[in-house]
Amino acid sequence: MNRPALLDFDEALRQLLALADPPAGRETVPTMDALGRVLADDQVSTLDVPPMDNAQMDGWAVRVADLTAGAPLPVSQRIPAGAAPSPLAAGTVARIFTGATVPEGADAVVMQEQATLDGDRVRFAVVPPAGEWVRRTGEDIRRGSTVLAAGTRLTPQALGLAASVGLATLPVRPRLRVACFFTGDELVMPGEPLPPGAIYNSNRFVLGALLRRIGCEVVDLGIVPDSLDATRAALREAAARADLIVTSGGMSVGEEDHVKPALEAEGELRTWQIAIKPGKPLAWGRVRRAAGGHAHFVGLPGNPVSSFVTFLLLVRPFVLRLQGVVDVAPRALALRADFDWPKPDRRREFLRARLNDAGGLDLFPNQGSAVMTSTVWAGGLVDNPPSNPIRRGDVVRFLPYGELA
Repeated sequence: MNRPALLDFDEALRQLLALADPPAGRETVPTMDALGRVLADDQVSTLDVPPMDNAQMDGWAVRVADLTAGAPLPVSQRIPAGAAPSPLAAGTVARIFTGATVPEGADAVVMQEQATLDGDRVRFAVVPPAGEWVRRTGEDIRRGSTVLAAGTRLTPQALGLAASVGLATLPVRPRLRVACFFTGDELVMPGEPLPPGAIYNSNRFVLGALLRRIGCEVVDLGIVPDSLDATRAALREAAARADLIVTSGGMSVGEEDHVKPALEAEGELRTWQIAIKPGKPLAWGRVRRAAGGHAHFVGLPGNPVSSFVTFLLLVRPFVLRLQGVVDVAPRALALRADFDWPKPDRRREFLRARLNDAGGLDLFPNQGSAVMTSTVWAGGLVDNPPSNPIRRGDVVRFLPYGELA
């Protein structure tokens, strides 16, 4: 029997992202509470930052033309941060502190280490160039410029930027609600006795945590019995309560694999065999809602490493796009391989590796798809092209976990 050709990874990702509906709705939240949310609209600054010329250093505000190295000048005023200074009188200097407004007439700041105070006069060791140690008005942000674009996922530094231009609230997309359930009579939860033939349900913990980490509201429907009726009921409940349904395993055609026929009965199903390792099988579908509309569905492989890697590479960008994020591509690093990989697979491989103290990458010795210890030991994934052997010293493409969060 001829098997269908495996789908290229990049093409699979392109097709999956094309199925992501643009998000609807918005809500306004305090900037302090907006971490991880996705901006619904561009945010434009109504002021210059900094709003005035100010000192970068503690020191002396001066007129460069008045200075001759070694000639003392009188102090006419003291300017702490937050004070409104008077114009600087010709032939005088002003004591000034970091962040304080540079007075009108001054065109440079001399750091205090390059000056000596003698009574009420100051002697300077240098004549600075104009503009030395002065932050200019609008040097960082200009009034009317876009400081944060719609579709930005808000980081701590983005919240600080919003606060710096006076934005007390931000318009954001609603949180994506994601329902998860796990099929298999062999699954039990940690803390319960482990009968013969049973396994603990690690995927429930991994997928729920991955979804919460990217800002989703998770509806955990737990373990569903291995029956068609129970699986169909779980799909209907999940569709009524969530925007997206994520499962792992149960997508084969065996007598105890009920997700595929249940999904076909409750909506529509599309499956891919993707040319990646670990991973390969991925399902996308939609489940009808009794009240109208639909919920998206993504089915992941059951093997824990395959499920983890496939989520990071394919489901994560799909979820982010459903949330309204524009840039969903992780940024890779070019790093030296401190290992040999002489027998590559014909599929594109994602190898678990971590950075060593010498600035290169070490490879976990067992790359099996059920070896969960490899995911904890590693710091990311080496993206290795199909049939590509790696020799010690080669430069490889590395995706740190931090870029996949």
